[in-house]
Amino acid sequence: QLQLVESGGGSVQPGGSLRLSCEGIGSSLEEYNIGWFRQAPGKVREAVLCMSESYGSIYYVNSVKGRFNISKDLTKNSMLLQITSAEPEDTAVYYCAAGPPFHRCSNYYGRYDYWGLGTPVTVSS
Repeated sequence: QLQLVESGGGSVQPGGSLRLSCEGIGSSLEEYNIGWFRQAPGKVREAVLCMSESYGSIYYVNSVKGRFNISKDLTKNSMLLQITSAEPEDTAVYYCAAGPPFHRCSNYYGRYDYWGLGTPVTVSS
């Protein structure tokens, strides 16, 4: 059974950077598709971006292209979300997710079996 534990959330000024980490416990993340979702105040949870080993990364929010990057650090059995040039619209609770290794990852929450509890990100001056 895989457990996901997020860390790295917090407050950042507009234009700043933040790195979110999500450690896998109980199983290696190597074979999983991974994704990051977020839920802003008063809004539904949305897929931000995901990654599969065979297809690569897919971005589902146009405004994060060029600013967000998803990766795995298998030395720490973790998935990472690097946020740069943060914008106030990035304020949300961010959730990591892992699922079976389909060729393409997905923005559908049902494709992910394991979820972190969420870590808040606030972008404000």
